[in-house]
Amino acid sequence: MQKKQFLLVGTYTSAGSKGIYVFQKDPATGRFIPTDTAEGIPNPSFLALSPDQQRVYAVSEFGKNSPGSAFAYNFNRSAGTLTEINQQTGTGTGPCHISTDAGNRFVFTGNYNGGSLTVMPVQADGALGTPVQQIVHQGSGPVESRQKAPHVHSVNFSPDGKQLFVPDLGTDKVMIYDFEPSRKMRPLQPAAQPFISVEPGGGPRHFVFHPNGRYAYLVLELSGKTAAFSYDNGRLTHLQTISGAPADYKGSDFGSADIHVSPDGKFLYMSTRGDLNNLSIYKISEKDGTLSLAGHQPTLGIGPRNFLITPDGEYLLAANQKSNTIVFFKRDTKTGLLSPTGEELSVPTPVCLKWVE
Repeated sequence: MQKKQFLLVGTYTSAGSKGIYVFQKDPATGRFIPTDTAEGIPNPSFLALSPDQQRVYAVSEFGKNSPGSAFAYNFNRSAGTLTEINQQTGTGTGPCHISTDAGNRFVFTGNYNGGSLTVMPVQADGALGTPVQQIVHQGSGPVESRQKAPHVHSVNFSPDGKQLFVPDLGTDKVMIYDFEPSRKMRPLQPAAQPFISVEPGGGPRHFVFHPNGRYAYLVLELSGKTAAFSYDNGRLTHLQTISGAPADYKGSDFGSADIHVSPDGKFLYMSTRGDLNNLSIYKISEKDGTLSLAGHQPTLGIGPRNFLITPDGEYLLAANQKSNTIVFFKRDTKTGLLSPTGEELSVPTPVCLKWVE
């Protein structure tokens, strides 16, 4: 029996969207058919799946002066429908990223405008409990328009689940925390290496580990670059910072956003908005994890925010937030290069893509 495959899409409802959209792949035609829309959640801009993929957690992102919240849903993997469990307020201002630990004991939000991260316990029924810990970052960076204060942009676990890595766009640091779930009121503590700094004005955003667990990669939103690190014994070591821009690009408007490694560990992809609207494709060195540019692919839309690579590594789906499309690309697994399949989904302001299989 063929596995059912679903695509979940987080959006900004302030621009015409109704909430979280769910699509199922039709095994006969390969097309994606809408199965549900979770309405009533303002700006569900980022989603996280529980490890068993039976629950979905979403931030509800508001502006600078409004406290954000998070929602919990049950996901019916037979019907492709979402049922709200509860809403938890007090996540912090401007939550823009969310994740859960491997045991689904806690949910973590990164709060952009608050410069903080918040920890909420998960109840037996999947509901989000009252926050038990909030850590507020301090500091600033040299880009006055974007770095006057801390701006937490994502919350990411190490492969072994023992550490949480928190890129802060405002301070040009990746903060590192040890995770101890037995400490139910304060499960996060600064690690022995409490942070690693990147080049000034880079603007750390999203962070991803290589499948082998020995390397990690970071998007620098403001400079359009990617930073590569080695990871050993709970410590990051900087290896390289490399531009994702084409060699002939003379502009400075980057807005680099998302980053993912192909399942085979051979290629890294980074999305960039600004006036490039493309994906940078890097080849990953098998020897030391460093990067070399292999090419670029226009996303055939405007404002490519997030994207995903399907678990089989065959396809890449790019969410063009400002042109309301999700565009499908076929991956060449030998070269890493992409080619449009001709398939697109029309979704209002798509921001975050999650795959359920």
